Amino acid sequence: MDKTRAGSATTLEKWGFPLLELYRLAFTFYKQNSGKAIHLSYEDNLKLIAFKQQAALGPFNKNRAPALGVLDVIGRDRQQHWQLLGDITREQAMEGFIDLLDTMCSAFRPYIEAVRQNRDANLKADLRRMELEKEAREKREREQQELLEEGYKEELQRRQLQDALNKQTYQQFKLYAEKQFPGNPEQQAVLIHQLQREHYHQYMQQLHLQNQMQSNLSQGEQQALEMDKDKGTLLHEELQEHSGSGGESNNNNNNNNNITNSSDGSSSTVNNSPGHSNLVQAMDALQLNTFECQQQEETEQLQEQPEGDGEGEANEEYSDYVMIRPAKIWTRPDIEQFKTEVSAGDGDGVITIGHGDTVTVRVPTNMNGKCIFWEFATDNYDIGFGIYFEWAKPVTSEVTVHVSDSDEEDECLDEDYLSTTEDLESGSMSQDRNMLDAQAAAMVAKPPISIIVPIYRRECYNEVYVGSHSYPGEGVYLLKFDNSYSIWRSKTLYYRVYYER
Repeated sequence: MDKTRAGSATTLEKWGFPLLELYRLAFTFYKQNSGKAIHLSYEDNLKLIAFKQQAALGPFNKNRAPALGVLDVIGRDRQQHWQLLGDITREQAMEGFIDLLDTMCSAFRPYIEAVRQNRDANLKADLRRMELEKEAREKREREQQELLEEGYKEELQRRQLQDALNKQTYQQFKLYAEKQFPGNPEQQAVLIHQLQREHYHQYMQQLHLQNQMQSNLSQGEQQALEMDKDKGTLLHEELQEHSGSGGESNNNNNNNNNITNSSDGSSSTVNNSPGHSNLVQAMDALQLNTFECQQQEETEQLQEQPEGDGEGEANEEYSDYVMIRPAKIWTRPDIEQFKTEVSAGDGDGVITIGHGDTVTVRVPTNMNGKCIFWEFATDNYDIGFGIYFEWAKPVTSEVTVHVSDSDEEDECLDEDYLSTTEDLESGSMSQDRNMLDAQAAAMVAKPPISIIVPIYRRECYNEVYVGSHSYPGEGVYLLKFDNSYSIWRSKTLYYRVYYER
């Protein structure tokens, strides 16, 4: 018995398979190749079948053995060989089947080796594929993180630039707003915000034009340098062709003159950029002078009014919405648990956003809170998300949901359309002017809105997106879920909003 167990261990260690798996391979090989690649005698077949019966059913038992007919010679021979195996275990019977097949068929061992090599190769290929998938997934995550960080950096730079411009123009715009809406700090704050936003757009347009002109100038300088190099090369070839000191001196003089002319041209070209900057400064000065003239005329026409506390309130409101801290955004993987909690009612709820729609969740600031938190996820598809802040005193403390076909809150008057009202070829102006006046009045009455997080598409179907933001003041948070880019698909949104004391 000990020798049999030792032989079994050696076989398993040498062949590299568990006993049951090796037995199944051996039996499959025997079934597929019996009478084809394997030609065994009648006695050998009886021995293999006896080992198979012992491995499948255990030792021979007359009471459980099927009854045989009088002429069933083969069945009787099989039972005799099965009975000769005695009380050996099923594992020993499996091992006997494998050893006997290996002894009688020389092709069995190479078949097992080929199966083992194929199994190892498949295992290595699967491991390699899993490693590649992991690397690709990590690379995608890094790229997405870099894109998010880039977007946040650009938005932060844009806000810093806008804040710097707002500080420079605040006093001038404040004086103008006080003349337009005396004793009304809310309307003054709205007008100041609109003027500062328009000034920021004009500044960015001028900066873009200046960058274009500088790039065009640099291209022209490069072309001029290339032309000078070509001229210098031609002159150098001519100097090599001519002989004599006189010819060399003349050519050198011509070369020096060309170099002087080219340097003069380059200097005159470079001087265009200061001219352009002077033009921009002159335009700015002209706008400011016009602004001051309007202030003086309105000061002469209006009567003096006592100064109240409105100016202080305007300053306080302005300081409330000028400086906004950036939001914090992160993710967590427990998306299924989050969806279950929200669906069960432990949250704000579930919304189906139709294709082409934008849902705005209005969350007013709480008097007892200092920070807002939000969590959201979707089923199967991504969705656009951004968060704005409306500088208006909340009318209600309830969270409300608004659905629109587009982002209606960012609409503004079209300047090109305004310009056509002054053109006689555009037809009647009276009806258009009335409509535009009504739209302008609606815009003035609209509270200012600051962008905290711009709208980007978020892959929130794999993980939960979580974020927080400290209250910049009293107002209403606008959580925008944008599905306007989707033509066919509707999205199921799970979200939750709460505040920290």
